[in-house]
Amino acid sequence: LGASKCPRLPPPHPPMQGAMPVLRRAAACCVAVALGAVSGQAAAVKSTPVQKVIELMENMLAKGKAEKQAEQVQFAAYKQFCDDTTANKKRAIQEATGKIEKLQADIEQHATIAEKLGREVAAHDEDIAVWKGDVKAATNVRDIDKANYDATHKDYTESIDALNRAIETLKKKVGKKEQASFAQVTQQLADMNRMPADVKRSIQAFLQDEPEPEESPEGLDVRAPEAYGYESKSGGIIDMLEKLSDKFVGERTQLEKDEENSKHAYELMMQDLQAEIDDASEAREEKSGSRAKHLQGKAEAEGDLEDTTSTRDEDKKYLDDLVATCEEKATDFEARQQLRAEELDAITKAIEIVASGAVKGSAERHLPSALLQRSSAASL
Repeated sequence: LGASKCPRLPPPHPPMQGAMPVLRRAAACCVAVALGAVSGQAAAVKSTPVQKVIELMENMLAKGKAEKQAEQVQFAAYKQFCDDTTANKKRAIQEATGKIEKLQADIEQHATIAEKLGREVAAHDEDIAVWKGDVKAATNVRDIDKANYDATHKDYTESIDALNRAIETLKKKVGKKEQASFAQVTQQLADMNRMPADVKRSIQAFLQDEPEPEESPEGLDVRAPEAYGYESKSGGIIDMLEKLSDKFVGERTQLEKDEENSKHAYELMMQDLQAEIDDASEAREEKSGSRAKHLQGKAEAEGDLEDTTSTRDEDKKYLDDLVATCEEKATDFEARQQLRAEELDAITKAIEIVASGAVKGSAERHLPSALLQRSSAASL
């Protein structure tokens, strides 16, 4: 026997239903326990059975209030945990959302800049290829021009040398030996491609009309009449050849000037093209490096975005589950608190009823005999 066999107040977890039947059973049990305690200790206890019942119910009331208060303290701590964790998760979700927006903007910016730099790098590559093509084409043209110049300059030089030899031969005294040498030189002139056609005809005519020279006896300078005709003709040829030599010298000089100008123009063109290629190559390398950095930044931002999004989604799910659990716990707590309040109110009213004058007098008249009957039944 004792208070331990009375039903305890409901635990702070599942809500209880049907509070009034439970209260009735609890009050009846308390009365029965009180009667049993009185019957077992009637001789030793001076207090009346009614007082014992009231004392037990007051103890139950105090215990119920204490448990109700303990549950309030426990739930207050749990509610504080819910509030703090909810606030922290909401803040983390808000920060993650802001970070996600920034990362998305960074990714878009990196992608836009990388694309722009890629187009610029491609444009530089195209320009460099064109300029290198220009260098190659200009070099080919220059090589051709230089080869033509060398050949033409050689032709002019050989023609001038041949003219000078012919003029020198014609100016000497005519003898068999000199005349044979002149014939050979003038024939070379006639065979040269650069020699004008009218000059070639004059040389051929001169060679065909050339008289046989005679040597004067005993070293005397005696000439046949044909020799004087030869000298007259050779004078005209010499004048023609000297003018032609001067003309070739002038043309060769102009050719050399043209070659120098062409060479200088080629060198200036090469300098300009190389400068363009160097500047474009430098800009290309710089932009290519910057593009690589932006692509790396884009990749890092994408990885960070994936991690941040995953963490935020997990926090959202945790927050949703936490809010649902906390609301469920709060609903259960309120129900239990309501039930405990109703139980405590019922016990308080039961104490008031038992302690009233009418109930107390009736109990003092009837409780002793009832106790004796229960005692006899217990001994059997």
